[in-house]
Amino acid sequence: MPVSYSLELPTQRVEAVPEFVTAEAIAEIARVAEANGYAAVHVTDHPAPDAKWLDHGGHHALDPFVALSFAAAATTDVKLLTNVYIAAYRNPFLGAKSIHSLAVLSGGRLILGTAAGYLKPEFRALGVDFDNRGALLDEALDVLAKVMTGEDTAYEGTSFNARGVRLRPVPLAPPPIWVGGNSKTAVRRAVSRAQGWAPFNTFGYATASRTAEISTLEELEAAIGWAKKYAAEIGRTEPLDICFSAGTMLDDSRSADERHATITKLESMGVTWLTIAPQGANRAEVLERAHAFAEEFITA
Repeated sequence: MPVSYSLELPTQRVEAVPEFVTAEAIAEIARVAEANGYAAVHVTDHPAPDAKWLDHGGHHALDPFVALSFAAAATTDVKLLTNVYIAAYRNPFLGAKSIHSLAVLSGGRLILGTAAGYLKPEFRALGVDFDNRGALLDEALDVLAKVMTGEDTAYEGTSFNARGVRLRPVPLAPPPIWVGGNSKTAVRRAVSRAQGWAPFNTFGYATASRTAEISTLEELEAAIGWAKKYAAEIGRTEPLDICFSAGTMLDDSRSADERHATITKLESMGVTWLTIAPQGANRAEVLERAHAFAEEFITA
């Protein structure tokens, strides 16, 4: 099957708020994505980014569920992807309520991309133990799985104790979960307890993002091979979505032929989704590039 594409909602572009960080901007970009055959739109998650990180290449982010709710209200079919939501930043029940609310109000269009996170100062600002982030993610996934059934949920966590939490209304189906990250720990978590895995092009910054290097197709192919081997070891038979954030591998500085060849290779490796983030000085330029990409690679 051909890959599906998710278009970035560039709400991190706070240097041009009227162009990118308004309800109108989110609605227009989401509608253009839907009209041009993108299967999803996506945002990221940084509730408390620190100044040093921002001044050295980091970025701002709106609350992902608020931003995606505006996209949902402006569209009818396009999926809504958190790429990625850091579950450990929030009490698992608070997180589950946000997830549940968007899943219900969007008619089941949410895809929950989540990961352990890597930004130490953000964890400190939020009062969360950075070194325990993997266990906290697992705890959040446990809670989410329980409350989404509609059953009364009892759970004793590391910092909370729930006796009988009940969520209503129950979504028609829980949102699919994709686990992000390039490390073998992330792969194991994705294969053993999620519907998808979301690796990303590290651009040579693997150490800074505290994950394994994937900056070439060969490195991605090796990682996918390891994921398939692990799936066989644990007896997983269901297909695993692989959503790759390819970054510069697919930007328009490369020829159409080169990008077609890259996409063909990614499909042959088992990649099922690609995230696209067109550049542009203003909304019109971003939308023009999103449309041009779609004409060449999605709707052609």
